[in-house]
Amino acid sequence: MAKKFIGVGTLSISKNAKLYVNKTLDRKRLSYGQFTKKFEKKFSSLHQCRFGIMSNSGTSALHIAVAALKEIHNWNNNDEVIVPAVTFVATSNVVVHNSLKPVFVDVEKNFYGIDPELIEDKITDRTKAIIPVHLFGLPCEMDKIKKIAAKYDLRIVEDSCETMFARYKSKMVGSLGDIGCFSTYIAHLITTGVGGINTTNNADYAVMLRSLMNHGRDSIYISIDDSKGKSKKELREVIARRFNFIHLGHSFRATEMEAALGMAQLETWQTMIKKRRDNAKCLIDGLGKFDGRIQLPEVRKGCEHSFMMFPIVLRKEKKQRIVNYLESKSIETREMLPLINQPVYQKLFRIKVSDYPVADWINNNGFYIGCHQDISHGDLDYIIKTFNDFFK
Repeated sequence: MAKKFIGVGTLSISKNAKLYVNKTLDRKRLSYGQFTKKFEKKFSSLHQCRFGIMSNSGTSALHIAVAALKEIHNWNNNDEVIVPAVTFVATSNVVVHNSLKPVFVDVEKNFYGIDPELIEDKITDRTKAIIPVHLFGLPCEMDKIKKIAAKYDLRIVEDSCETMFARYKSKMVGSLGDIGCFSTYIAHLITTGVGGINTTNNADYAVMLRSLMNHGRDSIYISIDDSKGKSKKELREVIARRFNFIHLGHSFRATEMEAALGMAQLETWQTMIKKRRDNAKCLIDGLGKFDGRIQLPEVRKGCEHSFMMFPIVLRKEKKQRIVNYLESKSIETREMLPLINQPVYQKLFRIKVSDYPVADWINNNGFYIGCHQDISHGDLDYIIKTFNDFFK
């Protein structure tokens, strides 16, 4: 009997999600409005930040984070940004799109985050920032990264597109650097179809981010509400300036419908995260017998893991045989975000993959499966049984 498909992601649409989306339609207001403002405020507060700026994707959030820092701090074209050698391609793409140069650093073998012990060797007089990526739901080793950034006067952009609601010691992801970047794309922790959000505690950064997301518009007028409740003098100034564009920006705006979905999902985030952590523990317990063959995810000391997915690396074997077997049994798999071996990056940078041995090992041997909140106990038992059958 065929087993139901067990995907890496899920989508649950609650009654409130439908209610909130219908409210946006009834109001005939799809541009920046009440739901987006509420979502930005709630999400940023949950991540210990004063400001939240919602955009149309995590990639857009990353792009405007780098662009904002480049403009505010007067970086030059071809200045360098430190990027991990294992991450989704968007992390380094936004560096290139901002006319900067990504400089790759290998990752930790057990946690998969950028290896802080290797960063300083890659710093030059052109280095301007570090982008630590909180992969798969686990924060990077931020104390060491922050110490290096302070030593060399570097900015930190947190790529937290795969990690929400997780603490590094007492601090939430997104509040550990200068600007945090999150994604609400399909199969992420909070799913709004498309969507991203920046977090920061720096008011100047927040103003710049919102402007760059809105074509570089003068911040005196970002939404149609900005002309309401003004004195005659204030209104005349808004009218005079509201079509001014003072930065080279982008059309990266989301709509009220995405924000409405986001607000509904924030109502149940604690239940969602707990279920993911419980599912991950069940898989770790059930697959622990194969420790000699596979490396299972670990939780960094003093940290929380959100388990956006469940990464697995075969210690000595290539992954293709087990990946094909799992897929044949209706268990979806994905690559663990290979970057340095991507054709376009080989063409652009001619990267020697052997210079990044951990990343090369992960690229050849690593994959992930789902552990999301809609995976049942029966599904978990089936996954464990499938691994048992394979390793027989």
